[in-house]
Amino acid sequence: MINESLRDRELREIPTPAYRTQEQRRGQKKKVTESFRPDRQRHSKDSISSKMATFTERFTKGTYPIHSVAEAVKPGPQGVDLYSRFFLAGALCCSITHGAVTPIDVVKTRIQLEPTVYNKGMIGGFRQVVAKEGAGALLTGLGPTVLGYFLQGGFKFGGYELFKKILVSQMDNDTAVKNRMAIYLGASAIAEFFADIALCPLEATRIRLVSQPTFANGLAPAFLKIAREEGLGGFYAGFGPILFKQIPYNMAKFATMEVVLEKAIQAYGKPKSELSGSEATFLNLGSGLIAGFAAATISQPADTLLSKINKQKALPGETVAGRITKMAGELGVRGLFGGLTTRLVMVGSITAGQFGIYGELKKALGATNTVEISKA
Repeated sequence: MINESLRDRELREIPTPAYRTQEQRRGQKKKVTESFRPDRQRHSKDSISSKMATFTERFTKGTYPIHSVAEAVKPGPQGVDLYSRFFLAGALCCSITHGAVTPIDVVKTRIQLEPTVYNKGMIGGFRQVVAKEGAGALLTGLGPTVLGYFLQGGFKFGGYELFKKILVSQMDNDTAVKNRMAIYLGASAIAEFFADIALCPLEATRIRLVSQPTFANGLAPAFLKIAREEGLGGFYAGFGPILFKQIPYNMAKFATMEVVLEKAIQAYGKPKSELSGSEATFLNLGSGLIAGFAAATISQPADTLLSKINKQKALPGETVAGRITKMAGELGVRGLFGGLTTRLVMVGSITAGQFGIYGELKKALGATNTVEISKA
């Protein structure tokens, strides 16, 4: 540690056998006492001052790598109270951002489901939907989107904070820093699994409303109709594809965000603890945008398959795996990446907004006792 005194360090380094004779104890005491004679202390202090000056200079210039696993120690909420605040912050940021881009999502889903009809790009797709169904059609599925991503966002962000802490607590600081990428990926994957259990029924309802405008009039009627006609299986028919889509998406999202933000702070030349509110928000938004682009590209094929599989019922005896394989073969690589440009805009905007809002909400809710792994 940087602030560890010379005496503490030397005492720590003295071997302490389980059984020592009285003479050994006297000899050890004499060794420690002699090491702190004034003449030796002066030399040691000069050495420490010189090393600290070098350290300060290199740290200021950003050339001295400090490896740390930090958790805020100031008074604040702990345990269930703390993680419920993370849950609320994540729930709000996800429901707000996904709700705001519902019109883009409607057009993106139409392009994926009917590429021969909606083949004029994002702007052309907007015009086609409005001309054919009216401007109100752009808000199709808003209800299940807001509710579904409220639940999913809570588990996603709250779970990520929780599982990151659990994983870090299983190792020492140096090991955690060296393996921080594995921690980011593992925590985000586990959190997303539980988040998708909550999201899947509402996502199935949303896609049914968007792909079949006459299916039902709103969230509750559509939800009840699926439950009545198809049972629980109707809600979770897309659970495999949604895991296939969301887990890689979330892993790329959080890992990219963490890495890009770490590099951005290093390049900015100011420790994270000293960033102003506007500086932190700016860096969160920029890093979130890049993370969104990465996550959207990685998860695009699964997103297309999810839209397809939720559009229609399975045939008798047809398995989810069989349907996915069949659809992937029919679509090909080009078809699987249909609507990517639209989704890059949507997901990039969503992710940037999420991390920007999440950071502000954490501060507003007093949820600052978060674990951070850094090499900065």
